[in-house]
Amino acid sequence: MHHLQRLLPYIGKYRGRLIAGLMFITISNVFSVAIPHFIGQTIDKLGKGLTSGGLAEQAVIIVGLSIGSGIFLYLTRQTIIVLSRLVEYDLRNDFLKHVQTLPMDHFNNTPTGDTMALATNDISAVREFVGPALMYASNTITTLLFALTMMLILSVKITLLALLPLPLVSYTVYRLGKRIHGLSIAVQSQYADLTSNAQENLSGVRVVRAYVREKYAVGVFGAMSEEYRRKNLERVRAEQLMMPAMMVLIGLSQLIVLGVGGWEVIYGDTTIGDIVQFFSYISQLIWPVIAVGWITNLVQRAAASMGRLNRIFELEPEVAQAFNTESTAAASDTASAGFASGNGLAKKKILGEKIEGEKAGKVIAGKIEFRNVWFQYRPGLPFVLKNLSFTVQPGQTLAIIGSTGSGKTTIVNLLARLYEATQGEILIDDRPISQFSADELRTQIGVVAQETFLFSDTIAGNIRFGRRDATEQQTVRAADIAQLSENINRFPEGYQTMVGERGITLSGGQKQRTSIARALLRQPQILMLDDALSAVDTETEEQILRGLRQVMRSRTSILIAHRISTVKEADQILVMDEGEVIEQGTHDELLAIHGEYYSIYERQLLEQTLEAL
Repeated sequence: MHHLQRLLPYIGKYRGRLIAGLMFITISNVFSVAIPHFIGQTIDKLGKGLTSGGLAEQAVIIVGLSIGSGIFLYLTRQTIIVLSRLVEYDLRNDFLKHVQTLPMDHFNNTPTGDTMALATNDISAVREFVGPALMYASNTITTLLFALTMMLILSVKITLLALLPLPLVSYTVYRLGKRIHGLSIAVQSQYADLTSNAQENLSGVRVVRAYVREKYAVGVFGAMSEEYRRKNLERVRAEQLMMPAMMVLIGLSQLIVLGVGGWEVIYGDTTIGDIVQFFSYISQLIWPVIAVGWITNLVQRAAASMGRLNRIFELEPEVAQAFNTESTAAASDTASAGFASGNGLAKKKILGEKIEGEKAGKVIAGKIEFRNVWFQYRPGLPFVLKNLSFTVQPGQTLAIIGSTGSGKTTIVNLLARLYEATQGEILIDDRPISQFSADELRTQIGVVAQETFLFSDTIAGNIRFGRRDATEQQTVRAADIAQLSENINRFPEGYQTMVGERGITLSGGQKQRTSIARALLRQPQILMLDDALSAVDTETEEQILRGLRQVMRSRTSILIAHRISTVKEADQILVMDEGEVIEQGTHDELLAIHGEYYSIYERQLLEQTLEAL
């Protein structure tokens, strides 16, 4: 149960509600336990000539106690159950905030469905522990304490005999609880696998249909659902044994009271009213005793879920520096745009307009240097970059070209500190990149990646993702440079058009241009375009590049591309192969040496000629 210790700070934050709830449930049980006492008194008085007035008085007392118990039980739920919802809210927010700081390796190796299951099913299981389990545990303890006290006052002998089945209760709870805990872990794990499969099938629905694999996808999901059903039923069977076992043990207690109490009534050692009180108190103990088993189930499930959550919370963030709230949220879209700044924007000219604001930290000049950088994604895997060295001066444009898998995208990921270099050093403005905090660095970097990601939002909302304070004019200007405005104006709702999940309603080229506009609006000092024009035709590409040249004059830019037409105007071009730079220079210099760059140029020139025929 040590996994649940992490919840103590969350519960402690609302200790006032917790204390009030415990007080309310105690008062409710005081009223509730007093009811059998007055019922027993009334029965005994009936045999001694109780008047109608006296009977009415007893009835009013009993009804008043019932009402009082109900009111305070309601207040208990209003405090402790609400407390559980507040803890759930805080825990879920902290979980998402922490997940967004984790290294990229975690996301590369963890199915999205697993994380979704943790954020939904597991956190809900923890909430049931904080709310219902905590409330009913308190109810059980106070009811047992008060009811047993009243029973001992009536007869120590009958009470002790009635409690004889309790050791069996403890043993039953222990054995069944242990089994339920193991089954709960298995169920939660299977739920995560089921969620991952559903998420993959829904996200890849177009691929599934294109390959006519609907029946296969349904079959796999059905098999996983069947396994989830089987494990759930196995757990339910174990849980359902708890209540019948408790009822049998309570029945033994009632049988003891009936036998021993009836004997004492016959011989005048006790009264019928006292025996009625005993039966009432044992009836009041039925739910608390049954609740022991139910609470045990909730605790076991919560412990299993919190154990899974703790494994995520214990993972180290990608960098030591803390993220602020807004920059953390923006970091989730590292593949598509720059990173949001929690402190506004620097006073500078951007997109041809003067914009007021201030940028987080010192504005960098934009000098980039790689010194003998080696990188591998995991120990044992081949090196993706090998002894890479180059320098880009502020305001220059560096272009990188090369075959697939040559390490081009890895350079972008290292500059954004999505990964740390295995060996060597990366510097910005002659300062090691490791000395920059995550938000200090990312507020000044804009990335447009190969795999464009758009949110289920409007086109304007996606463009303004990294800068929510942007005006309509600035948003339109960014879209103009990205050659997107003409497409947007054709939509009936213009910039307020919803793009659907992952931008499904837009073409590949439109999604890329939306991502470019988003990065431009970020006003980054370093702009990185990772094959960001691959989905547009050469004419549109030239129009976009023409607009970008004005923007790129005042900032350092890195262009990764496969087409010579994209990179030929760059100040410096790197030709890469298998993680190494095999050629370096300007467009004219590289053509002059008749190497790999020249071969790519000739091949693409031939392709264009053939297409024109």
